[in-house]
Amino acid sequence: MFNKLIPPKQWQPVVFVLVGAIVGLALYTAHIARVDSYLSDDPTTCVNCHVMTPQFESWKHSSHRERATCNDCHVPQDSFASKYYFKAKDGMYHSYVYTTRGEPQAIIMHEAGREVVQQNCIRCHGDQVTDAKTVAWVPSNFHDRTDRACWECHREVPHGRVRSLSSVGLGIEQLPVQNVKKNVVPNWLKDALNNKK
Repeated sequence: MFNKLIPPKQWQPVVFVLVGAIVGLALYTAHIARVDSYLSDDPTTCVNCHVMTPQFESWKHSSHRERATCNDCHVPQDSFASKYYFKAKDGMYHSYVYTTRGEPQAIIMHEAGREVVQQNCIRCHGDQVTDAKTVAWVPSNFHDRTDRACWECHREVPHGRVRSLSSVGLGIEQLPVQNVKKNVVPNWLKDALNNKK
């Protein structure tokens, strides 16, 4: 019926232009959003969204920075498929929350994220958790040490207790993703300082 109303020679160029515009817009959006960086394990990817700055800064100043990236703790490590499925699912959720400006003041992991972090704590620190020799100085039995969340005792590892978006701010140094070679002093402040001289 559509072909009878408008001949194909007239609507084909319009469809090609619309499809090209949609594909071009999608590619441009993917470039601006640094979509390719989400396929890597680079911790600077986590600060593509500025709301993760406190978590990045606290990780950067923790002992974990020498041994573990964000994905080592926050993404399943049991298989390639589960790792990228979780990253895609979690990433879509995060992008939705960030785009709709729905991020909470205090960033807290959801249940699936807590389970993954717990599994990864035990994966890396299983010897310490299950070592029978630690029973002498750890006031709990083996069952408690594997069933309780690791951060119930290790509250400061690696992000600390402060979880507010305003807890760290942007700090003095630039975030790795900013790559801006500008002076950090705004022009109005420069003018005010120069006028006082």
